[in-house]
Amino acid sequence: MVKYLGIDFGMKRVGVAVSNDEATIAFPRVTLKNEETLVPQIVEIIEKEKIGAIVIGDTRALSGAPNPIVSLSVDLFIEELKDAIQIPIHTAFEAWSSIEASRYAPKGKEHDDAAAAAIILQRFLDSKKTNL
Repeated sequence: MVKYLGIDFGMKRVGVAVSNDEATIAFPRVTLKNEETLVPQIVEIIEKEKIGAIVIGDTRALSGAPNPIVSLSVDLFIEELKDAIQIPIHTAFEAWSSIEASRYAPKGKEHDDAAAAAIILQRFLDSKKTNL
């Protein structure tokens, strides 16, 4: 069984989630600042958690058009990850994940980026179950 790392990529913050060993449940892990140390921090999490694959939220619009603000940055981030690690990287539909995550945030607090990453990862894990 492969353990997964989920990523909700943002220009300022990046949410990270991790699946259980059975790859059935996603858990929010941490929110990282999007700065120069981002990829090394993620590689450290991958090694510590023994991650076998990554799922990154696809920032495209519902129409399939690229998000003009984030899509290029996500693509560059994916390339950096590919250079740093040798595990599969998948993209998954992320629309409304931040809105869904905000439902679970305490009153008066913005959504949790790690919770959004968990929602993206859980959707991916659930889709794998239905495709078996």
